[in-house]
Amino acid sequence: MRNMKKLVMILVGAVVLLTGCSAEFNRVYKSTDNDFKYEYAKQLFATRKFTQSIALLEEVVQMKKGSEEGEECLFLLGMAQYNNGDYESAAATFRKYHQSYPHGIFAEQASFYVGQSLYESTPEPRLDQSPTIAAINAYQQFLDYYPDSKRRALAQERLFELQDKLVVKELLSAQLYYNLGGYFGNCTNGGSNYEACIITAQNALKAYPYSRLREQFSVLIMKSKFELAENSAEEKRLDRYRDAEDECYGFLNEYPESEEAKRANNYIKKCKKVIKE
Repeated sequence: MRNMKKLVMILVGAVVLLTGCSAEFNRVYKSTDNDFKYEYAKQLFATRKFTQSIALLEEVVQMKKGSEEGEECLFLLGMAQYNNGDYESAAATFRKYHQSYPHGIFAEQASFYVGQSLYESTPEPRLDQSPTIAAINAYQQFLDYYPDSKRRALAQERLFELQDKLVVKELLSAQLYYNLGGYFGNCTNGGSNYEACIITAQNALKAYPYSRLREQFSVLIMKSKFELAENSAEEKRLDRYRDAEDECYGFLNEYPESEEAKRANNYIKKCKKVIKE
């Protein structure tokens, strides 16, 4: 019973405290004193009450424009949005800051946080990667503007990570085409899924020649060329088997220790047998 009373007292105290804080915030929010609002917003930011801080900063940021506190207010708004998880708004605010104050005291940080905000909102590889491309462009712009920044290493690390996401997207697309195989339902303009797999994988290798997934793309190309030969019309059969054989030799030359080496050698035997017939 005593513990229950103690718990009730704690809960009542918390409610009173929160009510008091809410009342104080409302009083400040309704105030016409922008300097007071701004100072209170900074206090809220310091205590990680970002939602309330944003509400006040959005109220005063236009009023502070052109003043000594204008750029600090705009940058602080961006940081509050970023810390609150509103990355889309944060990216827009940081971009606005950098455009408004290209030589401001927070210009380098703002440029970096445009990329950082977009980075935090990038989707998983199976989804549309437009946000990922936007984040890559933002980080690249930061590196162009501030090549000697102490944040350079982190920006480059993020760039490689985001590029990997694009590569994975291409690998998933190529793998899907291969898995569809002989299904012609989506081949509205002729061709085949195996050809689509080959083109997708080859384009990825050209775009990302040093990717850690290079071997996986090469495997898909090799397998697709062999399957394409196996399922070819008579007039294309020999040329495609020769092409598949060449692809296998090229694969073994580049990846002699690959787990797929056995498959490549088996393909070569089958190709040679058909070509000699």
